[in-house]
Amino acid sequence: MSAYATVNPATGETVKEFPELDAAGVEDALARSTTAYSTWRTTSPAQRAEVLTAVAKAYGEREQELAELIALEMGKPVRQAVGEVQLSAAIYQWYADHGPGLLEDVELDVPGAEKSLVRTLPIGPLLGIMPWNFPYYQVARFAAPNLMLGNTIVLKHAPSCPQSALVMEEIFAASGLTRDAYVNVFATNDQIAEMIADPRIQAVSLTGSERAGAAVAEVAGRNLKKVVLELGGSDAFIVLDSEDLDATVKSATRGRMSNTGQACNAAKRFVVAEPLYDQFVEKLTASFAAMSPGDPLDPKTAIGPLSSQQAADTLAAQVDKAVEQGATVLVGGSKVEGPGAFFEPTLLAGVTPEMDAFGEELFGPVGVVYKVGSVDEAVELTNSSSFGLSGSVWSSDTELAQQTADRLEVGMAFVNEHGTTMPGLPFGGVKRSGFGRELGPWGMEEFANKKLVRVSSPS
Repeated sequence: MSAYATVNPATGETVKEFPELDAAGVEDALARSTTAYSTWRTTSPAQRAEVLTAVAKAYGEREQELAELIALEMGKPVRQAVGEVQLSAAIYQWYADHGPGLLEDVELDVPGAEKSLVRTLPIGPLLGIMPWNFPYYQVARFAAPNLMLGNTIVLKHAPSCPQSALVMEEIFAASGLTRDAYVNVFATNDQIAEMIADPRIQAVSLTGSERAGAAVAEVAGRNLKKVVLELGGSDAFIVLDSEDLDATVKSATRGRMSNTGQACNAAKRFVVAEPLYDQFVEKLTASFAAMSPGDPLDPKTAIGPLSSQQAADTLAAQVDKAVEQGATVLVGGSKVEGPGAFFEPTLLAGVTPEMDAFGEELFGPVGVVYKVGSVDEAVELTNSSSFGLSGSVWSSDTELAQQTADRLEVGMAFVNEHGTTMPGLPFGGVKRSGFGRELGPWGMEEFANKKLVRVSSPS
């Protein structure tokens, strides 16, 4: 069986398989991308913007079809999948609208020459390695800015998302992109390592696990290639006080359960001030208990299956280990019986630094609650994580909340909201959550040649 296959996580049924790249496929993909770069890099920013606008339009026209496809492939509730398609379209359109301006030359006020310019230029073919949890959005974050810049892309998607991978390649081709400027590959890990080492690939972007990030960074480092890594997270949702606890709990539930909890920047740790703790936990437990996993293709479903049986088994083992080590299950705690990869919405308490669950990322509908006696304790607990993707602080005192957010060792800090993603906002983390930034102007700077051109009069 090929690693690249659509397996419906709601039923366990294998829907369709796709052949992996053969031995000649690596050379073919690299050669095609390199040839396309010689053409795509010479197109004007206005022409590139037209292509991205056409891509955004195609996503809008095929919104329901694309949403249902990823609901089938990785179990995202279809109404959330529609939101992902819309966000992806917005990202392509943002770079179509703003990209040409971001590519304009910057003249420096430096003496000694007629002029000194910094030009933002492409660097060549790039390799993107993308995960299954946001099949369209993750690709858009990488592809939109870099195609706008003039780079070309070889894209290796998650093996569980082959159909959405192919439809993205199809949309790019139909939208007027230079042929082979975006090449999808169903490659093995060994073939990906070969591509990273090849001198034609100039840089690599990966969104995925720490293990995958370390493996890619090792090969890239040996070959002096720049990488952008967006890895795991264990984001804190810090509640200092609340004038409307029901609304805060609703935000906490949404922050944990969106995409069935399978998001790197989901709210995974609820750090709650002691005066509110008991009431918050009671309400959050009831909120989790009211959620029932269901068919992701049903528009009423708010929480679907995990992406695979393996994902559900891994999460179950983590929860069981936490309980074995002394944690308490307040609600849920188990896989749902049946053929699908469903897992009960779960809330844990009593997790201590000695337990595995304290430092792990729980990638699914499992939250952990902690009681703290002060702001300092909340900050210390939050920063004790080896991850540093994002975090949020909730309080009616926005000045205190911002001061607290400023103390968090994260790449993204929010006050009275969690995990907001918009095309113009930078996305990325620190510590073991990776490095580099995507989206906004920052997304066009990672793989750009900031070329100095200095012109002096002849002596």
